[in-house]
Amino acid sequence: MKGTETRSFSELISELQASAEEVASLARNSEYETDIFTEFAILIDKLMLVLVDIKDNEKVMDNSPIRKAAESFELELRRAKALINNTNSTSLIKQIEDVTQDLGRTLGLIQFASLEGSTGVKEKIGALRKELMNVRFDVCVSPSSELMTVRFDASLSPSSAPTPNPSRESGFGSELESDKEIEEERVSLSLEDVVLQLKYGNDEDFRLALVGLSDFVEDRVVDNEWISDEGVIPILFNRLGSSKCNYRLTIIQILRVLASKNAENKEKMADNAFLSMLVKSLARDVEERREAVGLLLDLSDIPVIRRRSGRIQGCIVMLVAILNGHDSVASDDAGKLLKALSSNTQNALHMAEAGYFKPLVQCLREGSDMTKILMATSLSRMGLTDQRRASLGEDGAIDPLVKMFIAGKLEAKLSALNALQNLSRLTDNFQPLINSGIIAHLLQLLFSVTSVLMTLREPASAILARIARSESILFNEDVAQQMLSLLNLSSPVIQNHLLEALNSIAAHSSASKVRRKIKENGAIQLLLPFLIEGNVKNRTSALNLLYTLSKDSPEDFTEQLGETHLNTIVHIISSSTFETEKAAAVGILSNLPIGDKKATDALKRENLLPILISIMNSSTATATTTMCLLQENVAGLLTRFTDSSDKKLQLLSVELGVIPLLVKLLSIGSVVTKCRAATSLAQLSQNSLSLRKVRKSSWLCVPPADSFCEVHDGYCYVKSTFCLVKAGAISPLIKALEGQERDVDEAVLSALATLLQPELWENGSNYIAKMSGVEALIRVLESGNVTVQEKAVWMLERIFRIEEHRAQYGNSAEVVLIDLAQNGDPRLKPKVAKLLAQLELLQVQSSYF
Repeated sequence: MKGTETRSFSELISELQASAEEVASLARNSEYETDIFTEFAILIDKLMLVLVDIKDNEKVMDNSPIRKAAESFELELRRAKALINNTNSTSLIKQIEDVTQDLGRTLGLIQFASLEGSTGVKEKIGALRKELMNVRFDVCVSPSSELMTVRFDASLSPSSAPTPNPSRESGFGSELESDKEIEEERVSLSLEDVVLQLKYGNDEDFRLALVGLSDFVEDRVVDNEWISDEGVIPILFNRLGSSKCNYRLTIIQILRVLASKNAENKEKMADNAFLSMLVKSLARDVEERREAVGLLLDLSDIPVIRRRSGRIQGCIVMLVAILNGHDSVASDDAGKLLKALSSNTQNALHMAEAGYFKPLVQCLREGSDMTKILMATSLSRMGLTDQRRASLGEDGAIDPLVKMFIAGKLEAKLSALNALQNLSRLTDNFQPLINSGIIAHLLQLLFSVTSVLMTLREPASAILARIARSESILFNEDVAQQMLSLLNLSSPVIQNHLLEALNSIAAHSSASKVRRKIKENGAIQLLLPFLIEGNVKNRTSALNLLYTLSKDSPEDFTEQLGETHLNTIVHIISSSTFETEKAAAVGILSNLPIGDKKATDALKRENLLPILISIMNSSTATATTTMCLLQENVAGLLTRFTDSSDKKLQLLSVELGVIPLLVKLLSIGSVVTKCRAATSLAQLSQNSLSLRKVRKSSWLCVPPADSFCEVHDGYCYVKSTFCLVKAGAISPLIKALEGQERDVDEAVLSALATLLQPELWENGSNYIAKMSGVEALIRVLESGNVTVQEKAVWMLERIFRIEEHRAQYGNSAEVVLIDLAQNGDPRLKPKVAKLLAQLELLQVQSSYF
């Protein structure tokens, strides 16, 4: 047979049924013709019926103790089979009787491990158990055949069964045991034996004593007075701490029965040591844990037990874990027990620390003023995870805390605000806070000049700073205006919170109206003084807000800055040790209009360009959010210094090393960074043709061979002609096209298109093909937007003028081009048709033109 651990419960019982059926059949057909085997077969038949009931109740019967009992069934049935097959044993009858009674004991174990089984099944098990335990076989010899016959009586209880009398006609005479010897061999424990074995018995004796005790309790042989006089409850608890798993389970089950008898038994279980042992069982296997929770729940109507249980280390933590577990019975009982324990405020706090917040929220709603303050204060000090902050929000903690803040006295207001500040760290709680109407009350508090309320202003401003990240705050009209007017009336800490809140509000996608209004109300002039402030946090927050405001109407913004503040911003970029501050400062400058020559000249005088290049060359490759923003803003600012209309400025930039930096940003930057870097490279490359040095016939002035450019058909140098080929920029540009980031396509194509200017298109086409760029162009046709597709078609038209490229790439392009001609944007059709004609796939007279 397979081990019990590898068999399903159904398989296990089925195998027992088959084994029992085999034993019954062997007994009926035994050559040893005696009534003992007939009667034994009848008992086994009854056992098979009980096994059927057990199997039908698999859901509640499948547990570890019953599986252990099944192992005993297997052993006893094998013993029975061996006895039936070997009838020469001199003590056959005694051995069959022992097997029968052992089967009864095993049923007793099943009976006590099946508290959740149906009453009818338990009654059947109990009845058969007694029948098996009480079976006695009396032996006599037939005068004619000398074969043994049996008198079978299974109706007597252990306490009332008379001692069997040997027959005078049996011929056994003195070989029969005396009445006393037979009585000693009977498996029947007295009350005294039970108590003794419960106290001192070894494992097997203790097991039998538990079975006996459970019999006595169930059959009402013993009463509560006997339980009390014999000290049964303390004995059971003392053995609970040292017993094996299965015995602990039975002990707790018996204790539950005793607890159900009367309140006195429950009170005897109120000892701290006893309760501590029960709490330890909460951390053990499923069945024991379930029974321990059930017993603690049964005991929870005793006030002293409720009080003591909550104080036992680990009790509440384990109960919360069980509540959240998968055992529905134990979870339900744990929930009821936690509710019973939560009447104690200290227990409610312990539950909250364990992650079960409903009792705490209930106290916030319905507790006394002092209880509410206690709960809010504790909540403000808890190191909550985001998951627990979410649970508190879902359980309804926000509304009662807001009510405490609005209507409570100073201590209640402070504790509530601090608790709300803790909860506001989670984004999911922003909306409930906004919906609660707290914003108006927070602003009212910030405008207050009452000295006693000053301690409340910092947590109030911190909450505003967080919930301002939700776009829903925009439904509160003029909230940004009110915050702006508070800036000069507040302490540095509150100013920082207000600046963060204003930046969050201004950064929302639908906040253009708000941005315009606060700029009209003098926001820029209010913020500029912060740029020379020593408080780094406030300076950085002010820079972030200025950066956000500079994205709209940059012309007006430049007028308000002036050269003095431009110089201040450059100084911050060069001296700050904080990437966040640098990123915001560079961002402000990158948003200034490129056409503003005064701003460009001022930035040149402050040597901004070498500062930027130094920052980028010394920065780490770690792709933090702040570093990405800094790279994007630097790349944006470089488009000013590479403007194709100002060759002198371009020359200055290139001499300082801007081209290697741009090529580097193409490889490591974000999509925005790559777009801006490609744009600067395109602006530089537009002037490469006019700056090249053509071939000279004089051998005296021939430059080095490696300086000759196959695209520009002359001598090119990175620092003097801004050549993308010599800069090694073509490969990273094509790789950008091959990536998954489609937003970069337009800028990259603009850069590559500079190689296809009228004087260069043939050389440029050959070089792009050489660098595997044609495949990338065809791929862009499939997924780009209309503008990108139009530019790619223009480039392919030039490349496909060359027969070699038509032959190599024409087949790859035609499927995409035909699809564009049929399903693409109407604006593309004439150009696509021209390209198809070029590939000889369409007549020039086609209606596509």
